[in-house]
Amino acid sequence: MRYLTAGESHGPELTTIIEGVPAGLTLSIDAINHELARRQGGYGRGGRMKIEKDQVRITSGVRHDKTLGSPITLIVENRDWKNWQKVMSVEAVSEKDQKLRRVAKPRPGHADLVGGMKYQHNDLRNVLERSSARETTMRVAVGAIAKQILAAVDIEIASHVVILGGIEASVPEKLSVKEIQEKTAVSEVNMVDETVEASVKELIDQTKKAGDTIGGVVEVRTDNVPAGLGSYVQWDRKLDGKIAQIMLSINAFKGVEFGIGFEAARQPGSKVMDEIVWDNGYSRTSNHLGGFEGGMTNGEQIIVRGVMKPIPTLYKPLMSVDIDTKEPYKASVERSDSTAVPAASIVAENVVATVLAEELLEQFSADTMDDLQQAVARYRETIKNF
Repeated sequence: MRYLTAGESHGPELTTIIEGVPAGLTLSIDAINHELARRQGGYGRGGRMKIEKDQVRITSGVRHDKTLGSPITLIVENRDWKNWQKVMSVEAVSEKDQKLRRVAKPRPGHADLVGGMKYQHNDLRNVLERSSARETTMRVAVGAIAKQILAAVDIEIASHVVILGGIEASVPEKLSVKEIQEKTAVSEVNMVDETVEASVKELIDQTKKAGDTIGGVVEVRTDNVPAGLGSYVQWDRKLDGKIAQIMLSINAFKGVEFGIGFEAARQPGSKVMDEIVWDNGYSRTSNHLGGFEGGMTNGEQIIVRGVMKPIPTLYKPLMSVDIDTKEPYKASVERSDSTAVPAASIVAENVVATVLAEELLEQFSADTMDDLQQAVARYRETIKNF
């Protein structure tokens, strides 16, 4: 399975084409729209989310709610486009209109300046429109389809926020996907620890008043993944490496860890490795390694965390340089959020689901969903009897 996304933040629409989804998957549009709504939620979101009510439109690859095996095209319209038609016009506009909402003062921490240098844009809007986190809309839509593929072979995935603005949730070592789903369903900040919710919301409010932003750490957990996905035989086939790459591709993510992650550097091997036991199948007495050994899943719950830096757009902007005059100026201000960590956890959940679905479809016969389900069932029985 492979896909490409296209579209600008304030353009007419966002688009993706997915190739390789098996034929015969009963595809729920409601499930895709549910994931898109989750991405738009979360305490601390800004005005853009009050405008956009993302709904997907499928224009190919599906007939009578079943996938055909041919490329699937997904489209999400930008409602805000009507206010940006001259600014984002595909056709030539007057010199006066070219200067509408022009950006010449790059934001520290954003792609603005480096993107302008690389592609030689004298209007940095040409950079920020595509580098915007709005692009993740389509990756969540793809992930929503991937989650339906995973569910068909009894694999479930969920996410939550572990740290937001320095406030850390108390997270049990053993936490199932079902428990995460139940606890986060009633949380505006997507946390499983209700005791910190009020403090986190208060911090978000204070941050917004100060014109500042805050980051955090999100966690994705996946249950019932069979051992042996990925491979040790070549560096680019290691599945944890693929997941790390997709996590770091999310806007503003600066670090990834599996299981206890960087804490492993502070512990002896005897307290890091997960001992193996047999009880009608292999399992581990702990899961410090987050479900991976040698670049392969080991049958335990996959646990991956990502670090999101604070959003670069500040309403009390930092100093920058005007690219025209080279004089010091405060950076440009674009509409933004005080934090997007709760939404980022939804993005992380969906991109990890996408990588796992891609791995399944690569490893097993998957022209049709029946093929995939039968192949995975046979494989589970094989490794159970090893």
